[in-house]
Amino acid sequence: MVKRALWQGLVAGAAGAVVMTVGEKLEQRVTGRPDSHVPARVLERLLGMSEKAGKQPRVVNLAMHLGQGALAGVVRSLMANAGLRGPVASAMFTVVRLTNDQILENATGVGAPPQTWPRAELVVDLLHKSVYAFATGAVADALAARSGPGPGQRHAARLPGRRTDVGPVRRAVSSGR
Repeated sequence: MVKRALWQGLVAGAAGAVVMTVGEKLEQRVTGRPDSHVPARVLERLLGMSEKAGKQPRVVNLAMHLGQGALAGVVRSLMANAGLRGPVASAMFTVVRLTNDQILENATGVGAPPQTWPRAELVVDLLHKSVYAFATGAVADALAARSGPGPGQRHAARLPGRRTDVGPVRRAVSSGR
C-alpha cells in the first residue's frame, strides 16, 4: 500500500497544487493582490541559498509551491488508501496542509503565526489551501478507489455506525504454501 500511496500522492498533490495556483492567479486578477514570494524564501532558507533583496525568485517560488504540494499529497493518499476518503477526509487534510506551511514558514523565520496576520490575508490563505486540499483529495480518492475499499471502509462495512462491539477486520492468513 505504501508504494502505491507514494506515487498516487505525488500525482494527487501536484494536481492539487496546480489547481490552487490557477485559483490564486484568478483571485489575484480580481483582487489585485500581488504574488506572495514566501514559498521561495522558505525554500531558499531551507537550502541555504543566498537571498537577494527585491529579487522575485519565480522559479524557486514555483518549485516550492509544486514540490511542497506534491509531497504533502502523499499524506492525503495514505489517508485515501487507508479508507479515509471524501469531503470529511479532505477537510481534515486542509488542516495538515496549513500546519505544514506554518511549520516551515515559522521555523525558517520567513513567516509569522497566522493569528498575527491581517484577517483578509488569513481568509485568502485558508481559501486557497482548502482548494488545494479538496482538489488533492478528489484525485487521491479516485486513484485509491481503483484498488477497492480501504481497511477502514471494510471495517465500517461490517456493521454500520461506530460500535465498540465490532472488532478490527482480520488480516488474510496465508497458508505459507
